[in-house]
Amino acid sequence: MQYSAGVGRTAAAVAAAVAVTALMTGCTPTGDDGAVAKPSAPSAPSATATPPSKTPAASEPAKPTPTGGADHTKPSPPEPGPGGGAKACAMDQIKVSDAHQADVRPSGTGTGAAVVSVTNTSKARCTLSGFPTVAGAGNGSPDHNLPLATTHSGSATTVSLAAGARAWTKLTFVNVQGEADGYCVSGATPASFPTLVLGVPGAGSHQIAMDDGVFAECDNKVTVIAFSATKPS
Repeated sequence: MQYSAGVGRTAAAVAAAVAVTALMTGCTPTGDDGAVAKPSAPSAPSATATPPSKTPAASEPAKPTPTGGADHTKPSPPEPGPGGGAKACAMDQIKVSDAHQADVRPSGTGTGAAVVSVTNTSKARCTLSGFPTVAGAGNGSPDHNLPLATTHSGSATTVSLAAGARAWTKLTFVNVQGEADGYCVSGATPASFPTLVLGVPGAGSHQIAMDDGVFAECDNKVTVIAFSATKPS
């Protein structure tokens, strides 16, 4: 009985030891072949993709840097014009002379061409610019005036007239041919006017006569030059 009990205790001890070993073995990870698995080596870091470069924003125009305070820059004063700042001549500032037959005129027996002057009769400087208008005076009645078809010759400039100074214009007509009452090359009937009405830009209408005779012309046409500081021939 003692032998049997000793054997039983020995067998129980062996079984306990085996159980402990099995428990310890189960706590250790193994591979398929029962070998103890080793911790895997850390994997090589994957290559990091380079982020796409950002397209730089379009450059914005530089903003002026405020300097502080009010802008004290003043614009340059305008250059004085031909008239030196003088105003256009008014009707009561000028006197229009009677017409004088021009030295250079179309051939014929009529008026041909006439020169007219405008004088600044005021004490202040004023300006004239542009071309005159011309009409045959109708027996002293503006309602009966006969405007002549006007052609401009050359270009207009501004003429500055000091007190007492003069400007000129020239009127060139379709001249009458022949003697006595004469005739017109076009076949029209010649016309004659004791006076003409000369329109001065900005300075009204002025009735003028020839200083010798009457205005005789054809076709009711006239060519005019702009007012000028130079007397035409």
